[in-house]
Amino acid sequence: MTLLSVQSLSKSFGGVAAAREVSFLLERGEMLAMIGPNGAGKSTLFNMVGGQLRPDQGVVLLDGQNITAASPQKRFRLGVGRTFQVAQTFLSMSVAENVQMALVSHNHENGALWAPARTRHRDEAMALLEQVGMADMADHPCAALAYGDVKRVELAITLAGEPKLLLMDEPTAGMAARERADLMDLTARIADAKSIGVLFTEHDMDVVFGHAERVIVLVRGRIIATGSPEEVRRNEDVRRAYLGDEHALEKPKGLSPA
Repeated sequence: MTLLSVQSLSKSFGGVAAAREVSFLLERGEMLAMIGPNGAGKSTLFNMVGGQLRPDQGVVLLDGQNITAASPQKRFRLGVGRTFQVAQTFLSMSVAENVQMALVSHNHENGALWAPARTRHRDEAMALLEQVGMADMADHPCAALAYGDVKRVELAITLAGEPKLLLMDEPTAGMAARERADLMDLTARIADAKSIGVLFTEHDMDVVFGHAERVIVLVRGRIIATGSPEEVRRNEDVRRAYLGDEHALEKPKGLSPA
């Protein structure tokens, strides 16, 4: 079943077209990667889907509901979660407290914090941390974690909002190769188990071709190819515009753009 329908989205800045009539679909439980060289329009499209930017034209539908003009806060309430290239956590708080604060927000309890947040939703927080493999670090401060673990905590925080659509902006940036694979394996398992649609941008082609079920390729604000990882790797237009020569089909990792 279609979860996200993006229809003819366009956006210009000072006469420069960052996105030109972009359309695509995302199904429940699907991992969809959006790739392209710097300046291709990935961030613009990502922010239009997330609500940070209003398109000049076009429509965004979530479960058939028009959310084109909805704020990021309203989209969050409707089930749109997001992680960022630089992980967003409260470093002075413990791992569990970070997730508990997200649960407080999700349950609209922000205005009634007469009791410490650390006393609320502890069991739910622990269940989410168990899902991402961080339960044994629940009482450690986030500031003491390795960066790969911080990204797992950020994922648990996002899952606290019970998203049906998860937007991941370069989720493996700054991580070691093994950490990158582990995080995306984890994300794929959770997405499949909870039927969460995942749209992610990524520069590491090993991550893209190893974890995406479909790939969208943007160049100069337009989609030039959509298909399975293998179809995209063999697409002549993609090879010329982004992946490089035929050697890139065997070793794409080293040809990620700056």
